[in-house]
Amino acid sequence: MTKRKKQVIRERVWARMEKERVGRFPFPLQGRIPNFKGAERASDQVAQMEIYRNAKTVKVNPDSPQLPLRAQVLRDGKTLLVPTPRLKAGFIQVLPESVPSGEERKAASLSHIHRYGRELPLKELPRIDLIVIGSVAVNRDGRRVGKGEGYADREYAIIQELGNPPVPVISTVHPLQLLEEEIPIQSFDLTVDWIATEDNVFETKSPFPKPTGIDWERVTEKERREMPVLTEIEALVRRS
Repeated sequence: MTKRKKQVIRERVWARMEKERVGRFPFPLQGRIPNFKGAERASDQVAQMEIYRNAKTVKVNPDSPQLPLRAQVLRDGKTLLVPTPRLKAGFIQVLPESVPSGEERKAASLSHIHRYGRELPLKELPRIDLIVIGSVAVNRDGRRVGKGEGYADREYAIIQELGNPPVPVISTVHPLQLLEEEIPIQSFDLTVDWIATEDNVFETKSPFPKPTGIDWERVTEKERREMPVLTEIEALVRRS
């Protein structure tokens, strides 16, 4: 029932964004974290936040609406971490000193990021100070709906499993993605602490706890095959 309700929310938000013509390339919006008009201004809102200014390493999802922020992270001299597709190779680290001035947007794009960064072994993962994720829909109390594959949830659980302290999470969205209705939540779902739109940014003060690690009983053999990083993490945890 929870899964079905989330999909209904996704379909409604995607359809409304199309109807109101606020979506941007890539199309269709369905099946992805939708790009939106005003993504650059939402990124600017984040860049003014104290928690962003104080962060040294920022993990940002690889989706199109967060490209402006990935580029801004590098312009601001911070280390950028981006998860690889389906987490098959963990995370890509881009150091600001590896990016010539003026090439930050290119370096932050998925088509060029490997030229500027490197895939980082999990044992070398630095402390992450801030996480920015995309959403299909968010509620003012921090509950969110992603595109349905659960990678944002799993990525947060992974860094917790590896000993990273709890990290504040921000999501940048179009105002049409901000819902008043109830969004179902499960114990492994990642909530957001701040929501940034083109107009403002506000704290959710979410009462829902974030994942504290991987629930190994829920990890299937199929997931282990599709995400070899899980086996690597399990071995690291056992050794420690």
